[in-house]
Amino acid sequence: MIAPDSIWYSPRHPLALVLAPLSMLYCAIARLRIWGYTQGLWAQHSPAVPVIVIGNLTVGGTGKTPLTLWLAEWLQHQGWQPGIVTRGYGGQLGHQVALVPTTGDPAVFGDESILLAQRAGCPVMAGRDRVAAARALAAQGCNLVLCDDGLQHYRLARALEILVIDGQRQFGNGRCLPAGPLREPRTRAKTIDLIVINGADAENAHPALYLAPGKLTNLHDATRTCTLEQPFAEPVTAVAGIGHPERFFSLLETHGWQIHRTPYPDHHRFTAQDIARWPAQQPVLMTEKDAVKCRKFATTQHWYLPVSAVPNPQFCTALAELVQQRL
Repeated sequence: MIAPDSIWYSPRHPLALVLAPLSMLYCAIARLRIWGYTQGLWAQHSPAVPVIVIGNLTVGGTGKTPLTLWLAEWLQHQGWQPGIVTRGYGGQLGHQVALVPTTGDPAVFGDESILLAQRAGCPVMAGRDRVAAARALAAQGCNLVLCDDGLQHYRLARALEILVIDGQRQFGNGRCLPAGPLREPRTRAKTIDLIVINGADAENAHPALYLAPGKLTNLHDATRTCTLEQPFAEPVTAVAGIGHPERFFSLLETHGWQIHRTPYPDHHRFTAQDIARWPAQQPVLMTEKDAVKCRKFATTQHWYLPVSAVPNPQFCTALAELVQQRL
């Protein structure tokens, strides 16, 4: 089976040309949706509090969730009482909207929902219906809503849109699904209020951010930590079930770790059988999002690496100005 990434991020993959007509149809439908909402043919609904949407134009991870966590903390320091809306992808909520507990089951609420609830320091509401979720947060006293990955959810009216772009992969081959990674045409970026590049140079004159690694933490005993600059002497199994696993693997190798790459699909639901396939006597390193799902199977050999978004001054200045103008 050919991995989509090998098609989407190759300049002239033959299958991309074969799928090009379907991509043109997809783009046409996306443009029609945008036009319909901007012209008022389909209604947008407000939760009666300002909404900031953080999203991307491509399939897969770009750093939206770390940025959402940073924004929640930044807004609280500015005196806001934010709440976070998330899709709950990979969970079992169906059409329900639910407040996410920090100790919730990722199989029910989704992995990103649990991660957000554990780290955000504010209420997190999960559900397919972002409008209902945002209104539920407003009813609980939140005076601002952050919508993680809601750029294409036009039913939810928003005061501000932030687009996160992977600085390494950008827009791939520039085609819409299924021939490329784009959810919407690239021209959609022209209507975004604030664009930030993940992985760009911190001194970049444009808004940018990078993901700063924290301390490696043992899943079985959270008091055991070490820094990324202290690689284990023996090789480790590196596990990543995220949108762009190579970013995690490259980070480890850059810091001198000897790794055996073990990628999984984004939002993979880990089972005891998955864990049993990993070397029992070899350390296993994983992302924080994967750790949320693996904690109940954890042994002393299992570690995870948290990351935090660090925006550059240009992003912070642009954000502060937009918040003052729009909210």
